[in-house]
Amino acid sequence: MTVTEWAGPARFLPPPEPVVAGDGSRRYDAVTYAAVPGYRPLQLDVRVPAGPEAPPLVVWVHGGGWLFGDRRVLPETLRPDQLFEELVAAGLAVASVDYRFSLEAPFPAQLHDLKAAIRYLRAFAAELGVDASRIGIWGESAGGHLATLVGLTGGRSDLEGDLGVVGPSSAVDVVVDWYGPADIGEMLGLDRAALMPPGLPPVLTTSPEGLLVRGLDGAALADASPITHVAPWAPPFLVQHGTADWVVPFEQSELLAARLREAGVPVELEAVDGAGHIFDGHDDVDGVVRRSVAFLVHHLAS
Repeated sequence: MTVTEWAGPARFLPPPEPVVAGDGSRRYDAVTYAAVPGYRPLQLDVRVPAGPEAPPLVVWVHGGGWLFGDRRVLPETLRPDQLFEELVAAGLAVASVDYRFSLEAPFPAQLHDLKAAIRYLRAFAAELGVDASRIGIWGESAGGHLATLVGLTGGRSDLEGDLGVVGPSSAVDVVVDWYGPADIGEMLGLDRAALMPPGLPPVLTTSPEGLLVRGLDGAALADASPITHVAPWAPPFLVQHGTADWVVPFEQSELLAARLREAGVPVELEAVDGAGHIFDGHDDVDGVVRRSVAFLVHHLAS
């Protein structure tokens, strides 16, 4: 199915008219990039800086243990909209994307959703005014895990899915991973209940990785781990992770970086000393954001 061929229930909707700000930047809100029968519409928002040329694009993937979260809401250690505003100020467009949660559908549904979003953005790049030949992806926590998987599976047609627009590539040119799990098998071995405060509902004391991959084994389970997919053709990576993170241990990022280096993939691992999850306790989260934005600008806009 192409962008202009419509048959049966809509698989996606074209972008709406943008809201144009006083500085000429544009916003496209609640764009339905895929309509999956039986589920809520899968939506994304796009912000495009003003200027005569189509800018490169960064796809933002929120965290939340694959159980909750919202494309419009950043971690509480950041100011509202901080990440989006800094990307636009740096001359990059940004698309923030929702995806199905693990209790809606197990893996690889989440990966299929993000790949569908990237295909949609490429198919409608002219209407959105973005340069789809230069796309990066950036995610935090569960979103970092999914962003890393997107970056490492551009050549895996069996993990592409068939949601929304089909045909365009879902490959990306650069990845920024904030404290995402790299080895789901190791994460399944963590004793989550022992780490959680008392009184939480059972779903929050259950392994989020276990809910993500429920029922999977063998190769299907291995596919949920980014380290499974490391290959020499992978795009460059920036991995940032707090050394005091007990939700996703810092060793997960060390493992990913080591595998990328062994394969000859350009990777920069930055330990955020003493920081917990979402860089909690760090006194310069603004600096971490600026470093990530600079990395994306270097690889997409240089």
